[in-house]
Amino acid sequence: MLVSIAAAAAPLTLAAATQAAATPALPLGAPVRSRELSAIEVFAVAERAQSAGQNEEAIRLYDALTQDRNADVRAEARFRKGMLLAALTRYREAATTFRALLDEKPDAARVRLEMARVLALMGDESGARRELRQVQATGVPEQVARAVGQFDAALRSHKRAGLRLEFALAPDTNINRATEVRTINTVIAPLTLSSDARAQSGLGVRLSGEGYWKIPVGAGISVVPRINSLATFYSKSEFNDITTTALVGLEVQGKHDRFSPSIGHGWRRYGKRSYMHTDVATLEWIHALGRRAQLNGSVSAATTDYQLNDLQDGALYSVSAGVERALSARSGISATLTATRQTARDPGYATASGGVRLLGWREAGRTTLFAAAALQRTEGDAALVLFGDRRREWFASVRAGGTFRAMSVRGFAPYARVGYEHNASSVALYDYRRFTSEFGIARAF
Repeated sequence: MLVSIAAAAAPLTLAAATQAAATPALPLGAPVRSRELSAIEVFAVAERAQSAGQNEEAIRLYDALTQDRNADVRAEARFRKGMLLAALTRYREAATTFRALLDEKPDAARVRLEMARVLALMGDESGARRELRQVQATGVPEQVARAVGQFDAALRSHKRAGLRLEFALAPDTNINRATEVRTINTVIAPLTLSSDARAQSGLGVRLSGEGYWKIPVGAGISVVPRINSLATFYSKSEFNDITTTALVGLEVQGKHDRFSPSIGHGWRRYGKRSYMHTDVATLEWIHALGRRAQLNGSVSAATTDYQLNDLQDGALYSVSAGVERALSARSGISATLTATRQTARDPGYATASGGVRLLGWREAGRTTLFAAAALQRTEGDAALVLFGDRRREWFASVRAGGTFRAMSVRGFAPYARVGYEHNASSVALYDYRRFTSEFGIARAF
């Protein structure tokens, strides 16, 4: 399928390729200096070096051409370099090269197709699908559109195993999501909160990671064990927060759909003690909606075991449905509806909630920008005994940030994110405000 896309898209190759092929041959050992050779002649030397197996020399020549003042020359050099790196299975470097090209020429359909192909080979299926939706927004010849549709329907990871790690510094005005008030009213008497029960600010170190291994067991079916973890550490260790989930499941790929059922176990450790254990079953679904959009759905059911308060133990059910759509070669949006039901031994801890999440992104030169917002309503089943009132809450959050690829090193780039959230609750203990920020390192493509 990947080969058929390349073949169908071949007429879209940049014009400089044809010109270079017609250039008279030059000796491979001849010195190459920009003041002596034209860009077309340098392309010809690089092509002959590549044909002779001198790949590093060809890459060096393409790198030199990416500094040319002519945008078409820079684009052609990056395209050829990316194709060579992909052929050498140096996928991360190839993706970084294609991304630099797309920063200058976002409507280059062939390049975006190759970007999708490389991401698929790396195991980044969601990224590959997003590139395919973006290329559909640019408009492509009919034969290429058919090939894209076939690829999108059959797309699945070609990478049997993968590992993702991220690191960030995370300043936060309310690391424990706690109220700012010192005293709250209870049915017995006013209660004075200790300092660690009130809002605490801090600088955290955030680590996140995910690993998986795909085991094909049939046509379009794989067994997939996976583990993911998120940990934030503070100088005050009583606020450290570590969450880990281990899952094993299937991936079943159809013509227009992909189903991923799985079961697993989760752990959360807060401060110096175990906080919660969960046993969970999930089902995720992806369905293609035409060429520029897809539907994402998920349902899950879990049992929760709170280590510090048995009255909170119960079941947790959630469902979500969302649509992601490419608006242009540089931008896209998504909207997701969510619903959650949590039961508990004490009805005062049982809740039902529903909400909406919105996300938009835009590529501006060599920077990817995003903005997100969420709104959620939560209702408690019964009054909490101590407070004499049941929870009725509105939770709202906004976030924005960017990844700055102009400063990328070895395929990784710095990013910055800021956010604000407010949980307005009828129970003062759950009412809080929080400003967050995050400065870290992310993949640059």
